[in-house]
Amino acid sequence: MAIDIPTFATTQISLLAAELQAEVDETSALVSLHSPTALQRAGVALTNLAVLSQRTGLGGKTVIELGTDPAFSTSVDLPEHGIRSGDIVLLAEQPPASGKKREVRELEKKGVKGVVTRVGRQNLGVAVEAEEEDRKELPGGEKRVWIVKLADEVTWRRMNGVMERMGRMGEGEYSYFMRVLFGLTTPSPVPGDLSKDEGVGEGRVRWFDPSLNESQKDAIRFALRSEEIALIHGPPGTGKTHTLIELILQLLALHPNYRILVCGPSNISVDNIVERLSPHKIPLIRLGHPARLLPSVLNHSLDVLTRTSEAGAIVKDVRAEMDAKQASIRKTRSGKERKAIYADLKELRKEYRQREKKCVSDLVAKSRVVLATLHGSGGYQLRDEKFDVVIIDEASQALEAQCWVALLSAKKAVCAGDHLQLPPTIKSLNSSASKTAAAGDKKGKVKKDATTTPAAAPVPKGATLETTLFDRLLSLHGPKIKRMLTTQYRMHELIMRFPSDELYEGKLIAAEGVKARLLNQLPDVKDIDETREPLIFIDTQGGDFPEKTEDDEEDGKGVTKRSLYGDSKSNEGEAMLVREHVRCLVEDGGVRSEDVAVVSPYNAQLALLAPLKEQYPGIELGSVDGFQGREKEAVIVTLVRSNTDGEVGFLAEKRRLNVAMTRPKRSLTVIGDSETVKKGSKFLKKWMEFLEENADLRYPDLASLTAATAAAGNR
Repeated sequence: MAIDIPTFATTQISLLAAELQAEVDETSALVSLHSPTALQRAGVALTNLAVLSQRTGLGGKTVIELGTDPAFSTSVDLPEHGIRSGDIVLLAEQPPASGKKREVRELEKKGVKGVVTRVGRQNLGVAVEAEEEDRKELPGGEKRVWIVKLADEVTWRRMNGVMERMGRMGEGEYSYFMRVLFGLTTPSPVPGDLSKDEGVGEGRVRWFDPSLNESQKDAIRFALRSEEIALIHGPPGTGKTHTLIELILQLLALHPNYRILVCGPSNISVDNIVERLSPHKIPLIRLGHPARLLPSVLNHSLDVLTRTSEAGAIVKDVRAEMDAKQASIRKTRSGKERKAIYADLKELRKEYRQREKKCVSDLVAKSRVVLATLHGSGGYQLRDEKFDVVIIDEASQALEAQCWVALLSAKKAVCAGDHLQLPPTIKSLNSSASKTAAAGDKKGKVKKDATTTPAAAPVPKGATLETTLFDRLLSLHGPKIKRMLTTQYRMHELIMRFPSDELYEGKLIAAEGVKARLLNQLPDVKDIDETREPLIFIDTQGGDFPEKTEDDEEDGKGVTKRSLYGDSKSNEGEAMLVREHVRCLVEDGGVRSEDVAVVSPYNAQLALLAPLKEQYPGIELGSVDGFQGREKEAVIVTLVRSNTDGEVGFLAEKRRLNVAMTRPKRSLTVIGDSETVKKGSKFLKKWMEFLEENADLRYPDLASLTAATAAAGNR
């Protein structure tokens, strides 16, 4: 069914406004209700920092290096925290532990916004926006500072701007490519048998990587022959990125004048492609701040190229002068002198940005492959640039509006992903902001404050940001625009079997090298029960391991306040089972702790298990959602839910379970209450029955477990 583009655009604007409002509300609630220390535990802040240095980064931005304040810590290492590269943060003088509640707006008046550019073990960098620095003096000196994570309004504004542009387009401005993607016309047909595309002569495919399997080759041939759109469906472990690398090389070989834009929703998804492309010596450039990038791709980053290329020589002298000014700020005690230095820096930044813009333009024009995050592709560096093909990796994890930031410059698109794993996380689905956006206020507008996008129209029934471009195109055009990768290189065959049969039509095949591999085949790992079984199910049925709702907590003075984990669930009995299983794997079995991960749908359960990270350095704890795209030798999944009503919450989403059960290579251990879980859905009932029939099934005894835990604690 064809989609009206202006209606689509206005719907997206409304949904994006609600989502931004939900993020802003969530941040405001966290900051106003909890202390800096509690916010750090929740992963949204880092406290007790000192400013170590300042330097000039890309775009003339000041990069502030932060580390632990020795007055408050005996360790030089940063404490455990959840701040990541790319996060938008507020850097401010740290408020006292006690005192009145901190509203975000009050904090913003005293601090500056920036982007986390690098996170190390002992320090991290924050790039301050030039406009912020021009308005305020940077925090620092002898004062203790902190950073707290904020909603990323820049990304939302960029998506909103693209949707507004699409909404204003007349029909005469729609490219044939756009018309296909909205069902206004049909995709150009592709021949059924593409194997004849191999051989010799013009236009023939000659493989750069002869190890590709037949499903990968078929997907590449299909993407090459598609005129407007091709979807590459890559289930877990099927070599999706490997396939995209070959596709890029083929496009460049077959079309010497092509320019390709490669994007993904996250920095790591883009960096993985840069890392694998770089040995092929093709002209490429990676947009994005270098401190967010993998070290192995830095030589292709704009920052390095603007320093080392011939074009970069024109900005080098201004940058050196700016760095000298930055250094002098820390040496002066005079407020008047500092003010004068800031004024000089403001002028230098203006000159720097002008020179750098010309340098960047020259570098981008010479690159045949440009790589950026989806929202990064909307930066000034690519303004008015056109591309023959846009390739989007992890397209099923990206908002559609995010994809269109890149797609408006395209003639053809190849989207790779897996719509049977989790879509992007949408916070507004159950928020008051979403309901407001859907209903509108009395004047038909969405309520907003100064931080949100402009008011938008009410949202049509059923519309949601969870519907990705990948989903919509499959629904619109069907399987004729898709090819699926079918050989997986990650999981033992038994771990793979259930998701293959229930979600991937039984089409997945385990590669010969992985189908029978076990933990006990790793170096120095002993052959015990926990290492010789690929699939273990510890069934807590019977009610001895009940769940708990983390809806309230006390502040230590008998005052109950809202928990950082909201109404998240935890299960102390399951946590004990996890700790015992980890102990068996690492201490008895000799498995390296860095080869083990514990995942759960519930953050409150992960909080219960946090001491494992101190006991077994290197072990990973993560939410199922956060672990998407990752893999480990051994994965323990704690399902948490155990109640008499058969309520399963998050577990009802089969895509979430698909992610959880497809992370391990050699060992998957599931801990949960089959009696509760079976009641959740037909899919869950089938999974429990599969585990009962095929896993090494164990029924724990609470008394024995408690005794074993006590004995371990006394060692």
